[in-house]
Amino acid sequence: MKTHSVSVEIGGRELTFETGWLAKQASGAVVVKQDDSSVLCTFVADTKPSRFDFLPLTVNYQDRTAASGKIPGGFLKREGRPGERETLICRLIDRPLRPQFAKQVRVEMQIIATVMSFDAASDTDVLALCGSSAAVAVSDMPTEGTVAAVRVSRVGGELKVNPSRAEMEQADINLVVAGTADAICMVEGGAMEASEADMLDAMDLAHAELKKIVAAIDELAAKVATPKREIGEAPKADADVAAKIAELGSDSLAEAMAVRVKHDRSAAVRAARDAAIAKLVDGVEDDAEVERLTTEAKGAWQKLIRTSMRSKVISQRVRLDGRATDEVRDITVQVGVGARTHGSAVFTRGETQAYVSATIGIEEDAQRIDFAGATDNFRRWMLQYSFPPFCTGEARPLRGPKRREIGHGALAHRALEAVVPSQEDFPYVLRCVADVLESNGSSSMATVCGASLSLMDAGVPLKAPVAGIAMGLIKEGDDYAVLSDILGDEDHLGDMDFKVTGTPNGITAFQLDTKITGLPREVMLRAMNQARDGRQYILDEMAKVISAGREELSEYAPRISVIKINPDKIRDIIGPGGKTIRSIQERTGTRLRVDDTGTVQIASSSQADAQKAVDIVRELTQEAEIGKLYLGVVKRTVDFGAFVEIFPGTEGLVHISHLAEGRIEKTTDVVREGDEVLVRVIDIDRSGKIRLSRKEALTDAL
Repeated sequence: MKTHSVSVEIGGRELTFETGWLAKQASGAVVVKQDDSSVLCTFVADTKPSRFDFLPLTVNYQDRTAASGKIPGGFLKREGRPGERETLICRLIDRPLRPQFAKQVRVEMQIIATVMSFDAASDTDVLALCGSSAAVAVSDMPTEGTVAAVRVSRVGGELKVNPSRAEMEQADINLVVAGTADAICMVEGGAMEASEADMLDAMDLAHAELKKIVAAIDELAAKVATPKREIGEAPKADADVAAKIAELGSDSLAEAMAVRVKHDRSAAVRAARDAAIAKLVDGVEDDAEVERLTTEAKGAWQKLIRTSMRSKVISQRVRLDGRATDEVRDITVQVGVGARTHGSAVFTRGETQAYVSATIGIEEDAQRIDFAGATDNFRRWMLQYSFPPFCTGEARPLRGPKRREIGHGALAHRALEAVVPSQEDFPYVLRCVADVLESNGSSSMATVCGASLSLMDAGVPLKAPVAGIAMGLIKEGDDYAVLSDILGDEDHLGDMDFKVTGTPNGITAFQLDTKITGLPREVMLRAMNQARDGRQYILDEMAKVISAGREELSEYAPRISVIKINPDKIRDIIGPGGKTIRSIQERTGTRLRVDDTGTVQIASSSQADAQKAVDIVRELTQEAEIGKLYLGVVKRTVDFGAFVEIFPGTEGLVHISHLAEGRIEKTTDVVREGDEVLVRVIDIDRSGKIRLSRKEALTDAL
C-alpha cells in the first residue's frame, strides 16, 4: 500500500496526516503529528450487518506512558482501565463524528486512537479527534461530511489556536471547537467569567482554522481514493400507515402532549399510541401483517410526536409543559440538608432534582493526577456526578460510573473551577458529590447549581455563585425558537443541546452539540444572550437562600492552621521513620502535613487540638535568638562549663566563666545535671553552635 501524507499550518505549527504505513489491515489508519506528539488513529467497519437497531459505533482513546518515556506504576507495570482523561477524550471524539454517519448504517464500527509520542507542547486530544476523522475519511465507509477540531485559548488577551499546555494553564478562555467546512457542530470548554461576545469571537476563529484541517483531510482522502461501499437507502416508511396513524391519533396525541408531568405525559402518549394502533389493525387477520403494521405504526408515531412538538413551538411558541420559550421551570432551593455533612444542598428545577454534598479536606486528600502531561499532579477541587436508575423511575443494576456520568461531572467541575478560591486564600481540598434524584432534562446544570450552594453552605469563600442552564433549539427553515431550560423530550426532539454556566460576571463553562448542519451566528448569539438572562434568574432564586460562603466552616469540618518553619527543622517534626509526627497526631487528634518548603498544615475539627499541635511543632522547631532568655535544663557538666538544653533538641554551652560572678573552681560548684537554669543566648556561630550565659541572665533578672 502506498504511503500518503498531507500537512497544514495551524496556529503557526505544522499539522501532518500520514497513512499507508501503519495498521494496514484496518479499514482506515492515520498517524497525526504536531511537534513531537503523534497519535495513531484506526477505524474498522465490519462487513456484516450487526444485530443492533442503532448506529453501533465504539470510540476508544489510549494514553501510553511509554509515549512520554515513562513506566507505569503498580505491580503489573502496564496500563489499566481507561482513566477520566481518556474517557473524556473518547466522548470528545464521538460527539462530532457520530452524526456524520448515515442513520441507516448498521455495521459495527470502532475507532481506536493510541498515543505514540507525547510532547507537552501539543496536547493529544484534538490530534486524536482530527486523526480519527481522517481515518474514517480514508476508509471505505461513506459519511455526510468531514469533521476537524482545534483548541482556542485566550492568553494575555490574545486568542491562540492549538496552544501549548503551558499556555493553556495561563488562559482565561479554553475551548475545543469541532465542525465541518460549513458549520460548527460541537464546542467544549471553559472560561474565567468571559463575556458572550468573547466566546463567539473564539468560536469564529476556531471555525476559520478548522476549515483548513477539513481541506487537508479531504486532500488525503482524495490521494488514497478508497472506493466507498454501498450502504443502501434508509428503509422508507409506509406512507399509507403514517397517514392513517396521523388520522387516528393526532387528536389524542395533542391531548396527551398537553399533560404537564413527565411520567403522566409518557403514559398518556403510550395509551394514545396503543389506541391508534389497535384501531389500525382492527379486522386484520394475518398475524404477520399485524406485526408489520404495528412496527410501521410505532415508527410513524415517533415522527408524529416530533412533528407535533416542533410545530407547536414554532407556530404557537408554547412548549410541552406550557412554558414560554424563554421561561425557566419553578425552582426550589434547600441548604444544610445533611446534618453531618460539611455542606449540602438540594436544588430542584421542575422535575429535575440534585442532592449535592460538599466535603472539606486537607492537602493529603487531594486527588493524584496520573498523566504524563499534567502540570499539576494533584487536584484539590473534585466533583463527582452520579445518575442512579431511580431518578428516571427505572430499576437497573448499579455499576461504576458510565462515560456520560464522567462527562457530566467534568462539565460541572469545570463550571466551578473559575470561582474556587486559591490554595493561598483557602488551604483546603474540596470535594462535591452530586446525586441526581429526579431527572427530566438539565441534570448536569442542576448539579452545578447544587454544588455552588453546597460549597457556600460549607463556608467556602467562592469568588461568586455559579448557575447553569441548558438551552435547546427548534429550527424549521428560516424560522426558529430558542428554548431555555429544556426538558428531556425537548433535548431528544430538538436541534441543539447547549449548556452554559456562569456567574453574574460571565461564562465559566460551555458545551454545545448540534444536530443540524448549520447554526447561524445570529442564532448562536440569541441563544447565548437568552442563556445569560436565564442564568441570572436562577442566580437570583439561589440568592434568596444563600448568596455567599458562610462566615464559619461547619463544626465537623477540619480547621487548618498553617505555620512556617525552617526547612532544616523538618526532620525534627518527622522524626526517625516518622515516629515524631505520628506521636504528635496521636497525642492531639490532628493531621499534619509538611512540605519541602517548611510549610506545616495542621488539620483538626477542634481548634483547641489544633492549637495544641501548633504549640508542639513550635516547641520542636523553635530556633535560638541572640539576646533572648531561656529556662533550660543542664544536660551534662564538663571542666570548662555546662551544656544546657534550652528547648527540645537544642543545646548550648555555658562557659565556666559565664556561670556566675567571680572566679569558679569547678562547674559542679554552681550547677549539676538536671538543674533548671535561666540563661541568655550571647552568640551563635556559623556552624550553629550556641553560646549561653547564666551570669548575664541573672543580672538581667535582678
